[in-house]
Amino acid sequence: MTSAAEPAQPRPAATVPTAPAPPAGRPTATVPTASYRLQLQPGFTLRDATAAVPYLAALGVSHLHLSPLLEAVPGSTHGYDTVDHTRVSEQLGGEAALRALAAAAHPHGLRLIADVVPNHMAVPVPERLNHPLWQVLRDGPDSPYARWFDIDWTAQPGPADAPERGRVLLPLLGDRLGAVLDQLTVDGGTLRYHRHELPLRPGTESLPLPELLARQWYRLAWWRLARTELNYRRFFTVNELIALRVEDPEVFTATHAVLLRLHADGVLDGFRIDHPDGLADPRGYLRRLAAATGGAYTVVEKILTGEERLPADWPVAGTTGYDALRRIDGVLTDHAGACLLAGAYESFLRGGPVRDLCEDPHPATAAARRGRADMTGADGELAAEVERLVRIALRIGAAEPAHADHAPWQLRAALGRLLTGYPAYRPYARPGEAVPAASEQQLRAALDGSADATDRLVAALALGELGRGADHDEFCVRFAQTAAAVAAKGVEDTAFYRWNALPGLNEVGGEPARPGLRPADFHDWCRRQERSWPHGMTVLSTHDTKRSADARARLAVLAEQPRSWAAEAAAWSTAAGPAAPGLDRDADWLLWHTLVAAWPIGPDRLVAALLKAVREAKLHTSWTAPDPGYERALEERARAAYGNPGLLPRIEGRVHALAPYARSNTLAAALLHLTVPGVPDLYQGSEEPLYTLVDPDNRGVVDLGALAVRLTDSAAARPGDLAREKLHLTTTALHLRRSGPLGPYRPLPAAGPAADHLLAFARGDDVVTAVTRLPYGLERAGGWRDTVLELPAGGPWTDELTPRTFPAGAVPVAELLAGYPVALLTRRG
Repeated sequence: MTSAAEPAQPRPAATVPTAPAPPAGRPTATVPTASYRLQLQPGFTLRDATAAVPYLAALGVSHLHLSPLLEAVPGSTHGYDTVDHTRVSEQLGGEAALRALAAAAHPHGLRLIADVVPNHMAVPVPERLNHPLWQVLRDGPDSPYARWFDIDWTAQPGPADAPERGRVLLPLLGDRLGAVLDQLTVDGGTLRYHRHELPLRPGTESLPLPELLARQWYRLAWWRLARTELNYRRFFTVNELIALRVEDPEVFTATHAVLLRLHADGVLDGFRIDHPDGLADPRGYLRRLAAATGGAYTVVEKILTGEERLPADWPVAGTTGYDALRRIDGVLTDHAGACLLAGAYESFLRGGPVRDLCEDPHPATAAARRGRADMTGADGELAAEVERLVRIALRIGAAEPAHADHAPWQLRAALGRLLTGYPAYRPYARPGEAVPAASEQQLRAALDGSADATDRLVAALALGELGRGADHDEFCVRFAQTAAAVAAKGVEDTAFYRWNALPGLNEVGGEPARPGLRPADFHDWCRRQERSWPHGMTVLSTHDTKRSADARARLAVLAEQPRSWAAEAAAWSTAAGPAAPGLDRDADWLLWHTLVAAWPIGPDRLVAALLKAVREAKLHTSWTAPDPGYERALEERARAAYGNPGLLPRIEGRVHALAPYARSNTLAAALLHLTVPGVPDLYQGSEEPLYTLVDPDNRGVVDLGALAVRLTDSAAARPGDLAREKLHLTTTALHLRRSGPLGPYRPLPAAGPAADHLLAFARGDDVVTAVTRLPYGLERAGGWRDTVLELPAGGPWTDELTPRTFPAGAVPVAELLAGYPVALLTRRG
């Protein structure tokens, strides 16, 4: 707990309902009614989480969703950089603190879900912190841990006395090897380079340095060689995260033993699986986990692109909820206004008239293709992964004349085309099995009718259509893993920072080329989720969202006033004065949107978010090739806004003018999140308005003690206090969920002149949700006027938020939503 304040006393906890029998092949498990994500870190440990238990029980969740628990790099604020699978992180409090948390949580009706990182471990500094990796670096392919890591030993010549055995490229030097030789020292059995500590192969300690380096199972190299020569698979493009071969049963057992024991002991009840698309065999991994846990509640961080569906043969409850985020944001976004705002953005950048911009080919789609293509080019960030596929294809051609004579450059080009054009994250072809229809269709779409022989060879190998064998199987697996990395880095971590027309839509799994969602399509998605994945998670804010839900709620209002906002943004640029040479108009557009989204925001937070955005965009500067002049100019322009008397009042005034409509969007999104089919996963602190930006901004410590104090009076009437309103809405809806299942989803249409501004549905016979959508347009059109909502028959309805009572039948929406822009109605008794 970050405050000494006395937490609120919990309301009596209802028994968490058990899910109905799932479809065949899916686990039976105790299903959360709602979960609360806690970002564990040295500043918020398991002991702090234990102190927060009474508050979180009073809030109304059923499960605490914990960030990764196993030992990570010292000081890690996220836990995804695991160094030791044999123990719960000591810097978080260790296993004793985790068991104490469970013991404190259980009497309150709270259970624990753990975030699991099966795909990778850290390459830490010093390297000895990762014992399995240390052993591999010392003993090479003969190490019993060599099978743990996804290393292509054939890609690098081995030590001088065993060149055919291969070795690991370690791109950690600050300059070329020859320039830093004098910075390498030998200390007994250890080679030191600044803070790096590397093991020496036994018997080589006394050799002269050049010979000593030539005899190791690793090759020290300049860090810039990683993108083209690296021979271990990474998490995306992060050299400091080395991939695991968790498809190996021995590796699975060793890396999951602690978590499985904690589950068997009743400490952990469920699991969130990080990045399953990085695994060689996601389905196989999930089946092994389900078998080992007896079908524990499990969700996967699977990003669904467009109308892509989660594979039905995965034994999981569903995704972690980015598909829900996209639909909830979408139904609260004005499609026509967003299209016009996209045109205004293009006009802001390049001049010319403002035009409606939602036609194909869309600039956002083109940006996504360019981002993917940049990843796979000759010097792209994923060039090493492409080269691995080229080597495998060449081996196949050398062994099989039917597939010979495809030159390396042809294979690289074909792989680039297919990985650029692949319309989802990855195919799910499995060697020896029939290709899933969706994966085959996606690969054919990427081929785009190409008759090129090398294109067709690569596509066939990617789908496993040319027979079995070690190389054939490996190509199929590696193509899928590389496709996932290309999608994540090329789209979400590149294109979504380049095309900034509607920054609030540039989220994980987002589709900025198709803004907005019709209510009918929203209802269709909800019913489909209820049929197929009723217990999957839904989210609005996470540790990975670029902007929190309430920041996006503000930005969504701008899509309702595209011309006005574009003119205001241009006026702000004028008030800010001429930009420094080289600083483009897009930097201004992003600056103004960031200020609006997160206001009030201090200059340090603002500059950090902007610098991350432009480095990820990789157009003017980047992480690997920073342009100090460009970055300095951007920082100076951002900081100057705070002292500009002609600009600062306009920023504050605009945010104030947006507030009534942003309030409506914030409360609407929150209520939808809490009442649509699925398990709402709340991000820490999001029970009140949260205006955070991309990590690490969104991973800070939250003062749960202060929230506990405010929870005690959240229901009190406080006009204009959005924080109390959202907290009251959240806890009211959460306790309603804990009282029993909400029931089947059924859309409720409104009638009247503003019917399109109301989104309403029933959950069973006794719960109705009604929310306002597009509130600015509603006000401009004259309000609700004679619009009515037909409440189901059978008795009076009570709005749990006010509380006021309404009869069944046609109720004027203006009366229903007189106090709040949303209503949560129940039929008591």
